[in-house]
Amino acid sequence: MTELSTMKDGVANQAEASDRVLQILAEAGRLFASKGFEGTSMRDIALACGISKSLLYHHFSNKDEIYARVAVGSTLELYLFVRDRIPDGPPSQKIRAFMVATAEYFRRYRWAWIASTTAFWNDPDRSRHKERLTRRDRFENFLRGLIQEAIDAGEIRKVDVPMTGRLILSSLNWMHRWYNPNKSATPEQIADVFFDMIFNGLRSGELVALPGAEPPKAGRRKSR
Repeated sequence: MTELSTMKDGVANQAEASDRVLQILAEAGRLFASKGFEGTSMRDIALACGISKSLLYHHFSNKDEIYARVAVGSTLELYLFVRDRIPDGPPSQKIRAFMVATAEYFRRYRWAWIASTTAFWNDPDRSRHKERLTRRDRFENFLRGLIQEAIDAGEIRKVDVPMTGRLILSSLNWMHRWYNPNKSATPEQIADVFFDMIFNGLRSGELVALPGAEPPKAGRRKSR
C-alpha cells in the first residue's frame, strides 16, 4: 500500500515518498482540518514540522499544492485503499469489508479525512471540486455495485440501492465528528457494529408491534 498522498493521478510517486514529505502532509492535514485553507500559511506548516520555510518550498512550490495532495489526493487514495481490501466471497461480506476498510482508512489518516471533508464543501477552486465529485461518485458507485450484488444473490431484499449506499456512507462519513480515539472501540469495530445493525436490522427475531403502531390483525375466519 502506497502511503497517504504519495500518489498523483493514481500513480505511485516514489521520488517523493520520503519521511519528510509524509510529515509535511500529515502536519498540513492537521492544520487544514483545524484552521481551514485560508487560515493556514506556509509558515504555520513549516513551524509545525520544525523545518525552515526554504526546506518546505524545496518539497512543495506553494500551499495550494500541499492542499491538493492532502484534500484531493485522499479521495482517490480512499477508493484504492478500500478496493484493495475487498475479498472474494459472498456479497454481504464484501459490503462488510468495504465498511471496515473505510473505517481503517479513517483511523490511519484521520486528519487528511477531516481536511478532505472540509474541503469538499468549502474549497472555492471549482476544478478541484469537480475532480472530487468525480472521485466521490466512483467510490459511491463501487459500494452500490456491492449492494446490487447482494440483492442479485438473494442475500438482501430488493431495496433502493442509492439510498442504501447513502445510509452506509453516512454512518461512516461523520464518524470524525464524534469518534474519541481514547475509547476502547476502534473505528473498524464500530464499522462492524454498523454493518450488523444495517444488515441484520434492529428488531428481535420475534415479531413485535412498533411503538405507536397497531399490531397486525389476525385474518377473519370465513363464516360457514
